[in-house]
Amino acid sequence: MHKMSWPRQILSQLGLGAAGLFVLAPVWGIFYLAFDGGVKGWPMTFRIWPEKPTLDMFIQVWNRTSQSLSFPSLLLNSLFVSVGAALLSVGLGASMAYAFARYRFPGRKAGLMGLLVGALLPPVALMTPLYMLLTMLGLRTSLWGLMIVYTSFSMPFCIWNMRSAFQAVSIELEEAAFLDGAGPLTSFWKVTLPLALPAISVAALIAFLIGYSEFAMSWLFVERAQNVTLAMAIAGALQGGVMESWSKLAALAVMMSLPVVLIFLLLQRFLLDRLLFTTTGTE
Repeated sequence: MHKMSWPRQILSQLGLGAAGLFVLAPVWGIFYLAFDGGVKGWPMTFRIWPEKPTLDMFIQVWNRTSQSLSFPSLLLNSLFVSVGAALLSVGLGASMAYAFARYRFPGRKAGLMGLLVGALLPPVALMTPLYMLLTMLGLRTSLWGLMIVYTSFSMPFCIWNMRSAFQAVSIELEEAAFLDGAGPLTSFWKVTLPLALPAISVAALIAFLIGYSEFAMSWLFVERAQNVTLAMAIAGALQGGVMESWSKLAALAVMMSLPVVLIFLLLQRFLLDRLLFTTTGTE
């Protein structure tokens, strides 16, 4: 192994430290604003520590995040559409991804290209067809309709991601299961799917984040105040100027990020367990 010289190591450490500071400084700025009760209106200076540490901003945001809903109600709306979109994207896309990974059929390349184009299209390109489709189904102004919208955004990416995961699973394992008497469905559920779970979990996490953080498109499909999500509440507060203190906005951002951080930590541990299982099981 090549050993780096001391000057090069120092330069590398300084570069990594500068990059870490560049990433962490805005994050810390959000945290100190959330706990600083002395900020009124726009923050004018960057502080290392809150001038007046308090939890009042979190209490105010919890009780009344928007004009008509509390934080728990907004969180439930966000989790409903984002978790539902993730489950639909993975559940409906797994069979299609497996078919593209294992079988050869007419139109396969055209289908893959169509999915790639769908993944690369900006969401605004789907506004008109989704608006017409959900209006015909009578779901346009409901949370179910918003869930379908986010599913359409994330499913092409999920299918491509899961297709690569299924291709990475050795076909000899499935053939061994066939020799033991397992059918195609049993082989998929008990052999291929468990080994591809890490990549499938990543696809589900991305689909969840798309639905949890998107707010621009949702205004077209949400008309009632009780269907507003957390991302929409933050965008509405910024655009409408109803957030009298940026400390409240920072507190709302911190509270909104906590479910994502918790899910990521749980999923990270699950991914490590699955990767270790896959490594030891295939040696």
